[in-house]
Amino acid sequence: MHWLWFLIIGAVAGWLAGKIMQGRGFGLIGDLVVGILGSLIGGFIFRFLGIASFGLIGSLVTATVGAVVLLWLIHRLK
Repeated sequence: MHWLWFLIIGAVAGWLAGKIMQGRGFGLIGDLVVGILGSLIGGFIFRFLGIASFGLIGSLVTATVGAVVLLWLIHRLK
């Protein structure tokens, strides 16, 4: 069940990141991948900064921040 929530949060975070970055998403599957990778990146960033997040909203914020950073990096490298 944990993996299902991880995928749902990743998909929503990828979609939100695409909207925040002014439509720079990659479609449904691409946004899902960006959201999942973003959640890992966001978790690393938050741990590095000493920020703790709890619950569904905290996980969504962490994943969205990581996905925005990932989208920014992808578009900077292109």
